[in-house]
Amino acid sequence: MKAFHEVRSYDSDFMVWHSSYQDISFLAHWHQEIEFIFVRSGSAHLSINEHNFTAHKGDLVVIDTGDFHYSDSSKMKNVLDFIIFDTSILSSLYNHSHFASPLVSASELKRYGMEKDVLALFADVSRELKEKESYYKEIVTARLRDFWYLLKRKRPQSCQDMTSENKRMSLLYDMQQLLSYMDEHYADNITLTFAAEKMNFSESHFSKVFKKLIGINFVTYLNMVRVEQAAARLKNTSSRVTDVALNCGFNNVRTFNRVFKEITGYTPSQFLKLTDPDSYNLTYYKRKSSDQEFVENDSLTLIKNET
Repeated sequence: MKAFHEVRSYDSDFMVWHSSYQDISFLAHWHQEIEFIFVRSGSAHLSINEHNFTAHKGDLVVIDTGDFHYSDSSKMKNVLDFIIFDTSILSSLYNHSHFASPLVSASELKRYGMEKDVLALFADVSRELKEKESYYKEIVTARLRDFWYLLKRKRPQSCQDMTSENKRMSLLYDMQQLLSYMDEHYADNITLTFAAEKMNFSESHFSKVFKKLIGINFVTYLNMVRVEQAAARLKNTSSRVTDVALNCGFNNVRTFNRVFKEITGYTPSQFLKLTDPDSYNLTYYKRKSSDQEFVENDSLTLIKNET
């Protein structure tokens, strides 16, 4: 697999973004915005919170604010369209949609009479954001609102009782806080025991929950965070490899070299010789922190199949 970065940035305080990709997967992440993924062709395997499924041509995937999501589709061919937008587009008092399932199949869209609506939504948003003619913000906002509330009218809601739903949302929030902590304190001695205690779980239960939500185990994720930071330091500073390793949470250079190669495909010395050091194999999603009001250079890591 080859990795590449897609950088999502908003031109102004109008926080709506659209793009299309071929043959991709993406690593586990979450964000405050709502995300639509439309499968133009092929198939994609996705995981959103506790839901794991394969989406096919014509299907729509709805990822609500705060939902953990990733795609493990490295052996699949696909063309996916993305729309990501801030919840304020819908309402300043937005609450989670609580859809029973994030997957809206092509057959369901047909039954709802929304086949043409989803195609028109992606076409209109793409065109308006590209051309930016007069009142494009108002038109995009209207398109998104109309589609969203029509979908809300048709789509079944979760039948979980309020207590169960509150526990679920609390779990997602606690996991978000843990990942944010790992992003900021990656150089510290963050152990499985420490992470489990922060979530008030046993180590075994925490490991199961983490793998289910994030798609990879805790140690692998932490190493990916550390390697991402190490790669940036190697690329942008003149620090010695030993110093970089120790400052990014690795106990010794031998472990750092091994983990760095496992994740990027290169040893640190090979990485330094790359003409394009952004071309390493894997990286993690730099999530938008909850206190940011404006997203700029919010990078979404996508993994493209080799052709």
